[in-house]
Amino acid sequence: MKKILVPTDFSEQAEYALKVAAQLARKYDGEIFLLHMLELPMHLVGGAAASGSGVGGGGSQNLPEALYFMKLAKKRFGEIRQEPYLKDIKLTETVEFHQAFDGIMEISEKHNCDLIVMGSHGATGFKEMFIGSNTEKVVRNSTIPVLVIKNDHEIFDIKDFVFATDCDLENKHTLQQAKRFAGKLGARLHLVYINTANNFMTHNDAQQCLDDFVEGEDDKDYTLNIYNDVTVENGILNFARSIDAGLIGISTHGRKGIAHFFNGSISEDLVNHAQQPVVTFKI
Repeated sequence: MKKILVPTDFSEQAEYALKVAAQLARKYDGEIFLLHMLELPMHLVGGAAASGSGVGGGGSQNLPEALYFMKLAKKRFGEIRQEPYLKDIKLTETVEFHQAFDGIMEISEKHNCDLIVMGSHGATGFKEMFIGSNTEKVVRNSTIPVLVIKNDHEIFDIKDFVFATDCDLENKHTLQQAKRFAGKLGARLHLVYINTANNFMTHNDAQQCLDDFVEGEDDKDYTLNIYNDVTVENGILNFARSIDAGLIGISTHGRKGIAHFFNGSISEDLVNHAQQPVVTFKI
């Protein structure tokens, strides 16, 4: 967690994300790249613009509209820098005249970021998350972990981390990602397989699947769990509540959605309905 990207629309939820990113950066001597996207109308976009404190993308600085929004963003950045929780943290602000999703991906690659932290409005709907549906695209397609924050965490201290798995051996590398993430947070990892009527396995078969999934792992500092529920989403949420977990992790499969039984909109539903932060790892 040396390089953390925090996209912001200057909302309350975006500030929640920045506060968590600041705690992680402080703990791991990392730096934060704070990004604000200006999605100007297409007729205002053209030519290259890059200047000063990280303003770039495809907008012309000579346009009054572009200048106005750029100055407004810089003003907000200046106010944010005064927040006590950012004291002594290396922070780089960037304003991009770009389509939001493309800009977020571009900046994360440009700075070789290893984590994206984003805010969410939660139960009001995934489509109302940061910059509309762009968070959905980021969660589904990011090659680096995405941590979605919904609430204010004065102290981001995770003791128990639930990682839901379908035990697909081809996706075993996501277990390694989850273990590394848990290790950095100092959290206990709890692997859980959700057994549903639509994809039912006996307890012994489900246990065997979990055992096969973790076979060969030297570090056994995690628990293996089978949880029965009506749906995968309900099972993950209910299991997380049952152990009072502070974080939920899932694997994403790009445009194909969530792997195997994680189909449809399970990632969106989890982010919307979970009270805890959710972190996603790309398969």
